[in-house]
Amino acid sequence: MKIPAFSVPIIEIPLEKNVRLFLKRDDLIHPNISGNKYWKLFHNINSYLGQHPENPFLITFGGAFSNHIAAVAALGKECNLKTLGIIRGEEIKNKWQENPTLKLAQENGMEFRFVTREIYRDKENLTKNLKKEFPRTLVIPEGGTNELAVEGIRHMLTDETKSFDYLCTAVGSGGTVAGISRFAEENQRVLGFKVVDDESLFQTVRDLSKRENFKLIDAHDGKYGKITDENIRFINDFNRKFGIQLDPVYTGKMMKKLFEMFEKDEFPDGSKILAFHTGGLQGIYGANEMLKKQNRETIKI
Repeated sequence: MKIPAFSVPIIEIPLEKNVRLFLKRDDLIHPNISGNKYWKLFHNINSYLGQHPENPFLITFGGAFSNHIAAVAALGKECNLKTLGIIRGEEIKNKWQENPTLKLAQENGMEFRFVTREIYRDKENLTKNLKKEFPRTLVIPEGGTNELAVEGIRHMLTDETKSFDYLCTAVGSGGTVAGISRFAEENQRVLGFKVVDDESLFQTVRDLSKRENFKLIDAHDGKYGKITDENIRFINDFNRKFGIQLDPVYTGKMMKKLFEMFEKDEFPDGSKILAFHTGGLQGIYGANEMLKKQNRETIKI
């Protein structure tokens, strides 16, 4: 993998407010390894391949609709690496072909191992056993967050991002907001919009970023992966107004919360705010399958 010789656009989202909002289109970095996923994997893969150039093998973890699973599978295909996904929940073992995310990952060469939720929760023991079984493999954490991932997020910040007062990103495992926090300018404030209801995230981010220039804001609507009708309406309305697709689990929730903050005038007048579009658009297909089964409005594609 090489850092691409192109930059993604930063576009302004027009607001009738005394603040300015911009969106950095990191979802355009790569068609299948988009946004933060690309950069979280970048140093991990380069470091591993430097040590194990022969018969490389990647193992990682995720749920049935995981953007990270989809990204690792796509990377494996592009770089000719064998990949194995440890998937949470044995209940989908015999029907994973109905799942758009896993179907795409399998088409990109990933093999699966389905484990019970109890086994999946004990990642430390699970990882230890996998390393015994596959001693030369690279085991990437769920969501891709580790020290090398945080270093990779540095590439999401450029000379163009230095002029903004606030840097905003969705937060799942914490690696992306930690990297933005670590490498932000001294005068910049970092806002992380939590899409998981996890009180331990603040300490995780602080340990990884080594700074306290960030704030975490709840944007999970009750739990990870929950998609409300209001969230769907916001995403469809945003796409209709600005021609930009948002995913329902990460960037869609962040942008919806940001707009609520604008309505409450929570930013000082004249603020320049930059939000990162971290991709994950493949997840729309799985979300729409679920919404159709529930006879609910779907996300327009």
